[in-house]
Amino acid sequence: MDRSALMLLVIGFLALLLALMYLGWHARRRRQHAVPEPRRLSSQPGESRFSAELFYVATTVAGEPLNRVAVHGLGFRARASVSVLDDGITLDIPGQQTIFIPVTELRGADRATWTIDRVVEADGLVLIAWELVDDASGTRVAVDSYLRPDAPADSRDLIAAVMGLRESNPSTPSLGGTA
Repeated sequence: MDRSALMLLVIGFLALLLALMYLGWHARRRRQHAVPEPRRLSSQPGESRFSAELFYVATTVAGEPLNRVAVHGLGFRARASVSVLDDGITLDIPGQQTIFIPVTELRGADRATWTIDRVVEADGLVLIAWELVDDASGTRVAVDSYLRPDAPADSRDLIAAVMGLRESNPSTPSLGGTA
């Protein structure tokens, strides 16, 4: 087999891999069509308790850190900013509408070491556990969002702010079932 035939074979194989990745991603999105859309920030909901710039890693189905939520702008890693407010949490991912997690849909916060396509030092990720809710149908999907703050102190402060917010509203669901 000459070099040009071998090169065409390799290029064809790489094209096949890219096509399969594309088809897999779109199949995942079709399977998740019933996942409710996150709430969007319509107005400033309250006083800020904590804010930080960080790295948004992923959102997964609760307790399944390898099952990425690929719909509604939650499927891609990016730099982001998070704010813990009196009424909930905002997650601002560039190119997406700001996501608002009301305190009533917040399940808690914890530390994590890994999730889909990301492994870091022990407890290097912050896990925000929350629910996607469709008010019309009553559908609730528990999810975990993984964030990587730039500074270790921001991890501690973010978790403390989220847990303080939960404690100020005892009717919120519990964290159970997360990774």
